[in-house]
Amino acid sequence: MDRRLSHLQMLQAVITRMAGNSFLLKGWSVTLVSALFALAAAKANIYFIYLAYFPVVSFWILDGYFLRQERLFRALYDRVRLLADTEPVDFTMNTGPVAATVPSWSATCLSVTLRLFYGTVFGSIVVVMLLVMLVPH
Repeated sequence: MDRRLSHLQMLQAVITRMAGNSFLLKGWSVTLVSALFALAAAKANIYFIYLAYFPVVSFWILDGYFLRQERLFRALYDRVRLLADTEPVDFTMNTGPVAATVPSWSATCLSVTLRLFYGTVFGSIVVVMLLVMLVPH
């Protein structure tokens, strides 16, 4: 039982780290887009707004990766949690056996939570870009 608890704690540490990475990516995404908006306003250069698309798409893809990894480790956690007391604990961190139970990386990138967050950031870039283009200088 102690070995299983130790294994579960190891898995929980990985899950927590993946969730933290996802949180940091969201923060950096908003920060970089805001900074590029500020540069575009200060320099009156619309190209900084176009540049804002790059971090949003990059962080969206990377966040999808971390979210999928988190889901894989949650599935592995559940597998270890449900082990019978007679089964040995091998401290595996291999998520391969549970990969079929978790949506693919591309499906994870298009999950509702990521679409809502990054879609909103992406949409705000479009709105700012259109406003800059429509307002005479």
